[in-house]
Amino acid sequence: MALNLRQKQTECIIRLLNLNQPLNPAGTANEEVYKILIYDRFCQNILSPLIHVKDLRKHGVTLYFLIDKDRKPVADVPAVYFVQPTQSNLHRIAADAARSLYDSFHLNFSSSIPRPLLEDLASSTLNSDSIHRISKVHDQYLEFVTLEDGLFSLANKSCYYQLNDPSAGDREIEEIIEKIVSGLFCVLATLAVVPIIRCPRGGPAEMVASLLDQRLRDHLLAKNNLFSEGGSFSTSFQRPALCLFDRNFELSVAIQHDFRYRPLVHDVLGLRLNRLSVQGEKGGMKSYELDRLDPFWVANGLLEFPEVAVEIETQLNKYKKDVDEVNRRTGGSGGAEFEGTDLIGNTKHLMNAVNSLPELTERKQVIDKHTNIATVLLGEIKERSLDSYAKKENDMMIRGGIDRGELLGVLKGKGTKMDKLRFAIMYLISTESLPQSEVDMVETALRESEVDIGAFQYVKKIKALNVSLASANSASRSNIVDWAEKLYGQSISAVTAGVKNLLSSDHQLALSRTVEALMEGKPNPEIESYLVFDPRAPKSSSGSSSSHLKGPFKEAIVFMVGGGNYVEYGSMQELAHRQQPVKHIIYGTTEILTGGEFVEQLALLGQKMGLGGTVAAPAP
Repeated sequence: MALNLRQKQTECIIRLLNLNQPLNPAGTANEEVYKILIYDRFCQNILSPLIHVKDLRKHGVTLYFLIDKDRKPVADVPAVYFVQPTQSNLHRIAADAARSLYDSFHLNFSSSIPRPLLEDLASSTLNSDSIHRISKVHDQYLEFVTLEDGLFSLANKSCYYQLNDPSAGDREIEEIIEKIVSGLFCVLATLAVVPIIRCPRGGPAEMVASLLDQRLRDHLLAKNNLFSEGGSFSTSFQRPALCLFDRNFELSVAIQHDFRYRPLVHDVLGLRLNRLSVQGEKGGMKSYELDRLDPFWVANGLLEFPEVAVEIETQLNKYKKDVDEVNRRTGGSGGAEFEGTDLIGNTKHLMNAVNSLPELTERKQVIDKHTNIATVLLGEIKERSLDSYAKKENDMMIRGGIDRGELLGVLKGKGTKMDKLRFAIMYLISTESLPQSEVDMVETALRESEVDIGAFQYVKKIKALNVSLASANSASRSNIVDWAEKLYGQSISAVTAGVKNLLSSDHQLALSRTVEALMEGKPNPEIESYLVFDPRAPKSSSGSSSSHLKGPFKEAIVFMVGGGNYVEYGSMQELAHRQQPVKHIIYGTTEILTGGEFVEQLALLGQKMGLGGTVAAPAP
């Protein structure tokens, strides 16, 4: 069965809403209990894309509140808490129990609660004589946000900045890696699979792989472990591959402008947790949901924007034709007298028309929604020349450069400050050898547009370092790496490992090529040095790139440390559907970022190194 993360996480949430009771085939508890739901901000974000208000009502939730809001007592009603296991949340739960706010407390933590915190809760409730109100405590392992069947985020803010911060100490880096591993462990526990882990050598990806391997090994030693699959699955074909990468593996994808519908909606209109707000036709803001229940979004998310506009028109014409057909059938026979047979026939048509009305209404709502979104997008595209940015950046990546006049034309033309900064960084990444005069010219053009060039200078430094490393012989290379690690912090080995990926020779992302090679499992020089970790294998073999563990794989989880986006998610979907037979790929990342949000992290890193202006990078 294909891995469906959204379905699995939704099932876990429905179970916790029903007090962790077994559910009947209809997906509800046998005995309906009315209850109150209490959550924190993080768990609200987990629930938001998966559960709607009508679903809460279906499962007996009559009221729902944020944990930090003042709440009044509700007698004789159980409360379901769904929160992160933090000190402040546990203090609040203990205070709620002491005040006897609810009849009983069913505590569900988004990840495993540390023992000291559990002991604190026990002693607090004992002291207030309220321990009898705590019915159950569950570790739910749900600390990740699922946006689509095969898309998730750990919602770890500013992860790229933290991992590359030159002032970050070892302990801080370890804490970030532990947080990522904890989130990935939750994803694997929810799917109930123990994957074979693949990653490039060096950098955060290897740190995550190594720690996750250890965490899974330790957990598998426990008798009651979370992974239901049998230990007899020794071949890779029944187990998924978990392919880990660091954002520096392919930096350009995080920065470039894209002209496909889903990435455009996210980048330009700020899609968040499958929701966005845009200006309505008659003024005022309209809020929309874009998820699997929207057939147009599912079918056309990967199309280029002009194709989407054509598709909206096609759907509208089809809708009008179907409405005309219904009207024609129910409009009588041009005033002629009805015979008995006509009456029966007409009644049938009327019944069909009545039955088709809800479906037609729904179709019209979807068409209106996407017409409105496309209209707002078109306004932004024209105002900022986004089509030109996307085309020129793509051409630069393929040709490995751009004409000087064209470059200046873009930097002095339309677009926000952030658009110009992103374009300038793409120019840096795509052009192999840069004359200093041209770089100075770009910096001058950016300054004239009042753009903070910290992010540009940061990428320039990384690129200069890459060139030094590429040209250094092996004897002096280690000295440069030592110097670089002092200058750039922890992940320099990953930055330098990704040099060749900065120059993709074709439209296919380097990530797609690499994941395809890892899933095929055939000998390939691009992935020869990749490490293999099998948490089910004896410890001695972990990290070695040997044996049957190299595939082929039917399923993969691809995870990007340091931020991902809808461009990469789309490329993973295309890769999965291109395979024969169709394979299944889940894409996840530490956080889903727009190009502007990612460049802001680069700007902060530039500031840390004393580069660029003193102000933060401008908002997109």
